[in-house]
Parts: sequence; C-alpha cells; structure tokens
Amino acid sequence: MLAKALRNGLGCILASVDQLTRPTPRQRSAEAQAEVNARTAKMSLYQFHGCPFCIKVRREMHKLNLAIQTHDVNKDPQAEQALISGGGKRTVPCLRIEHEDGTVQWMYESQDIINYLQDQFGSL
Repeated sequence: MLAKALRNGLGCILASVDQLTRPTPRQRSAEAQAEVNARTAKMSLYQFHGCPFCIKVRREMHKLNLAIQTHDVNKDPQAEQALISGGGKRTVPCLRIEHEDGTVQWMYESQDIINYLQDQFGSL
C-alpha cells in the first residue's frame, strides 16, 4: 500500500515537472499539420498519467506536435478493457495504430513507440 502511494506521488511529481519543462512543439505549415493530424487521427495512446515511460512518450508527441488521443486506463474502465482485449495485456504505454488497410497494430514499449513516431513524423 505504501509503495503504491509513493509510486503515485512520484508519478504526479514527474508529470508536473514534464508540464513545466516541455520543449516547443514542432512548427509546420497549415497543410503539413493537416496531413499529420489526418494520419494521427487513427492512433490512440493507452497510458497512465504518472507513468514515467508514458510521460516520455507524451513528451515526444508534444515535441513532434502530434494530436494523438490519449486514454488513461486507470481512470477509464472501457479504455482498460479495449487495451486488454485488443493489445492482449494491461501494459502501458501502448500505441494503437489503425492502418490504411484496416488492420490494427498495438505497439508496446516506450522507445519503440518513440522511434515509430520519429520515423513517421520527424521529417514532416
């Protein structure tokens, strides 16, 4: 019980520090940002607010100026169930990517997610 309270407290501190120290988002032309927004419209990040690995991914999303919907699986039972039934486990962060052909990919591991986002949107 104490460990969980400590973990949650530290997570809130990390999330607050992240909010205060975020880098400036990438600037794009209106057309380029519209293209990025269209591509990210079919993505969702399943996460916990205070999870350090989730914070790392959200920070990269902010830096790349990506409007990816987030779901906090601690606060949203439907999101938690979607993560478990779709991705197969209740592990965060997890990026849900719906591809053009209709297939859905569930990507776990913060560094894999960051690498994917940088590859897809880093040069736009």
